[in-house]
Amino acid sequence: MTRFPMPELNHLPADIQTKILEVQEKSGFVPNVFLALARRPAEWRAFFAYHDALMLREGSGLSKGDREMIVTTTSAANHCLYCVVAHGAILRIYEKKPMVADQVATNYRKADITERQRAMLDFAMKICMRSHEVDESDFNALQAHGFSDEDIWDIGAITAFFGLSNRMANMSGMLPNPEFYLMGRVPKQK
Repeated sequence: MTRFPMPELNHLPADIQTKILEVQEKSGFVPNVFLALARRPAEWRAFFAYHDALMLREGSGLSKGDREMIVTTTSAANHCLYCVVAHGAILRIYEKKPMVADQVATNYRKADITERQRAMLDFAMKICMRSHEVDESDFNALQAHGFSDEDIWDIGAITAFFGLSNRMANMSGMLPNPEFYLMGRVPKQK
């Protein structure tokens, strides 16, 4: 599953165990990223604190689906199997569209998304691939679609954070849990 051994849940600090068990209770399984990164508890805490600050931030002009769309699209550009599959599953659920994750991961320009989302992903991909080329015209294009400066910051920060995540997943050989592949594609088992 990964080049680096994952720690046993019962050997982790109590605060990390608690958070992982909360995720397991909600999703029905423990996503591999939680155990893979727990081998270094201080880094785990920092990673998930920043993750939650970005992905759960209240008052943003980005929906949960928009955030997952950014992650799925840029993770595909970074060739990160784990994040494309895991965040693609979450994207399908938030957007209630079983094909959207495959579409944005393959070619977001032809995906069944809004023009606003396309502009958002244009900017995210520029940050992902050519951040040194960002200029005022990029901000103007986003503002024309109603994005605020705070929304633009969110797009850039999510893209950058998941660039780190993609590289750690690729370096460590982290694989997606089998459960992610069907999430949002077929009705949830009761």
